[in-house]
Amino acid sequence: MRTVLFLVQKEFLQIFRNRTMLPMLLIMPVVQTLLLSFAANYEIKNLALAVVDHDLSPASRQLTAKFSASGYFTVKNTSFAAKDADDAMSNDRVDLILEIPAQFERDLVREKQASVSLTANAINATKAGLGMGYAQNIVRDYNTDFARSKVALAAAGTDPAAANRVQAAVDVVYSNWYNPHLDYKTFMVPGILGEIVSLIICFLTALNIVRERELGTIEQLNVTPVQKWQFILGKLLPFWLLSLLVMTVGLTVGKLVFDIPMLGNLGLVFGYTAAFTPCMLGLGFLISNFADSQQQAMFTAWFFLLIFILMCGLFTPVESMPEWAQVLNMLNPVHYFVAFMRLVLLKGADFQDIKTNFFSVVTYAVAVNSLAVWTYKKRV
Repeated sequence: MRTVLFLVQKEFLQIFRNRTMLPMLLIMPVVQTLLLSFAANYEIKNLALAVVDHDLSPASRQLTAKFSASGYFTVKNTSFAAKDADDAMSNDRVDLILEIPAQFERDLVREKQASVSLTANAINATKAGLGMGYAQNIVRDYNTDFARSKVALAAAGTDPAAANRVQAAVDVVYSNWYNPHLDYKTFMVPGILGEIVSLIICFLTALNIVRERELGTIEQLNVTPVQKWQFILGKLLPFWLLSLLVMTVGLTVGKLVFDIPMLGNLGLVFGYTAAFTPCMLGLGFLISNFADSQQQAMFTAWFFLLIFILMCGLFTPVESMPEWAQVLNMLNPVHYFVAFMRLVLLKGADFQDIKTNFFSVVTYAVAVNSLAVWTYKKRV
């Protein structure tokens, strides 16, 4: 082990002398956590709304006011001709068109039903889908409020006690567990922390080993009596320790800036990080075995990491993916880490809740590191 300690000391000296590696380890996690947490947000507000009101009744104005007061829509265009609203949408000035037909209030009072038209600009499917969902909820709430007000007035006119009975109608009371205020950053930050640790450690491992090969220093080690396992352990151990530092920096930023809840045991978080990091270390080492230059290692690592990040469940739910993608995702180590961070930090899960995830990661680490060691050739 004395030889390994000397190698670890040598690696730390190289890291501290490298002007680009230390900023990547200390500054990059902070910047990425801040930028991605604010930018990676699917909550859509201030959608541009065009209103075409053919009725001009108190009921139609009340519906328009309900859209404006929701916080999700901003009325950008009000007209009496549908063509004006269509032209505004064609020029990307509005995202949604609300068209209220003539006799809207009369139909609502007499027939107890009326219809409105909602048209969304679906070039951005996510934006259109969320916008239509917001709009449908607003129309449904308006319909419920209007029906209650009319029934209450009718009941009060014939039987004053009936008004009280109407107010006692069934109401739905809901609560949002684990994220009461539906803050998107609370959901995103834990997953982003897992993604950042994975990305940085894999990149640095692959580039560091290939860089030594380019400089020729690794050849000097290959001609020494240092055994293969000692060389690999001495190479990977410093980055394993630095991954805990990166996680500490990320958790500190997440708590101080975003006030993310940390309901679970932080010891479990660091213990899992220590078990997960060898997955990315082994992957980086495996890439370096087949790369002849830092550029080649960087593009190869990015090829795998881009797939891992897009399929890990950070931006889209894994359950929404096709079955073949969910099966393929079992080979994605970042998927396990993102799921773990959200379970422990947001739901307060303990080891019994994540033990399947934990043993999957340990198995993955053993497999990928064994493959990396097997493919490494100690040669001059």
